[in-house]
Amino acid sequence: MGGAIAREGDISTGTGCACCDAVVLGRRGFLAGASALAATAAWADDKPHRIDVHHHIVPPTWLEALRRAKLDNALLTAWTPQRSIDDMDRAGIATAITSPTTPQVGFLPAADAARVAYESNEYARQLMADHPGRFGVFAMLPMPYPDECLKEIDHVFDTLKVDGIGMMTSYGDKWLGHPQFTPVFDELNRRKATVYTHPTVAGCCGNLVPGISDATVEYGADTTRSIVNLVFSGAAQRYPDINFIFSHGGGVLTSVAERLQIQMVSTPPYKGKFTREMVDAQLRRFYYDTAQVANAVTIRALANLVPVTQIVFGTDYPYRSGTEYPQALAANFTADELKAIDRENAVRILPRLRTA
Repeated sequence: MGGAIAREGDISTGTGCACCDAVVLGRRGFLAGASALAATAAWADDKPHRIDVHHHIVPPTWLEALRRAKLDNALLTAWTPQRSIDDMDRAGIATAITSPTTPQVGFLPAADAARVAYESNEYARQLMADHPGRFGVFAMLPMPYPDECLKEIDHVFDTLKVDGIGMMTSYGDKWLGHPQFTPVFDELNRRKATVYTHPTVAGCCGNLVPGISDATVEYGADTTRSIVNLVFSGAAQRYPDINFIFSHGGGVLTSVAERLQIQMVSTPPYKGKFTREMVDAQLRRFYYDTAQVANAVTIRALANLVPVTQIVFGTDYPYRSGTEYPQALAANFTADELKAIDRENAVRILPRLRTA
């Protein structure tokens, strides 16, 4: 990938003279800063065009279930459609594809999970109708219950005409490649669905470090566990027609990628079953959103691991604001790359928006 992404060794073109190098690097910093400011100014003048694939809403039925289980929080209870729209307007976001966040409905028994998911999806679809062009829907399934999920898949795709599915990276002690979920993913693959995933806390790993929120470390780790599980269980290969989106740039994927590419394929039980090329092919076909990873360290690592064609714009609203991202991304990508990240990549896997 070209453009504004810095490559390893880029800074090694100094003169050997500390004073001269300081001038060179200072000039580079000035030019980079000027470029970022120019991109930000252009963004400010743009009509809303971005597609936010990581935007949370709070359907009333779901919120009531969270309250009964004492799983709600102040940001969720304060959410309103207008607050979403106001944040979108400030950030140049034309359309937000909505989904409830963790824990969705996995904490409920099957019948309750099915009811809450059904009513929440109806709410999300009505929100889309009430605000034409502003919202899309990643429907919530009553995971981890396959029979109930299959019924809801029919409902959301055939009746509601949603944009895709939103699910957690794990359910209890099962990640997305687990055989229990095979019927669900078989059907989603048949429908060539887009499946957005959001991290949660696996049954093993809640409250591991006193005083540290699960979201700080465990969310990123759980996203990566699900990616690794999908790849090395063979599930990702079985579902070539599902467009998987992983939140937060794939979690800690960039930190462990070399272990997957080299160590995992070189030792039992995966030696001889997987090659680096096979692993890379899956990592490079998945999609990854920008939520909470727009800083240079993380976004540059992601852009070195996967093509820019696989990076999509995400905000994590209401936990973060959409206004935090455009300038940060503009400092790290060219104008053409930003067009792809802001909108074009998402449109490719969300067909309804091609004519929006």
